[in-house]
Amino acid sequence: MLFVYPAIFHKEDEAYWVEFPDLEGCQTYGDALNETMASAQEALAGYLLTLLDENRELPAPSDPSAAGWEGDGFVSLVACDINQYQRAKAVKKTLTIPAWLNERAVSMGINFSQVLQEALVSKIQSDRR
Repeated sequence: MLFVYPAIFHKEDEAYWVEFPDLEGCQTYGDALNETMASAQEALAGYLLTLLDENRELPAPSDPSAAGWEGDGFVSLVACDINQYQRAKAVKKTLTIPAWLNERAVSMGINFSQVLQEALVSKIQSDRR
């Protein structure tokens, strides 16, 4: 499942560090910008997976154009697919749906696994509230 959060990148000397305003304590760094972005993606995935493992609610991402993020850094969106970082293997599930629904979804090229994963994460998040 893909998540996108705004991050503030700061340059100090010849290195970068990054923080996520919506995710308290989620920070990382790197020597080059591309290295820092890769580290930011890993930090974001690890943070979100920890929240999910602890049955905690995922904070909603802020609007990257929101006021108050002025200063010595620049804002960039960081995306991560938590499925790439999860240690758990995939499990096969068998389910039954109406034939008309299957035909319509297949004709639209819908990825059943992705839709089920997104729906389950959404349901889990809404039940926690």
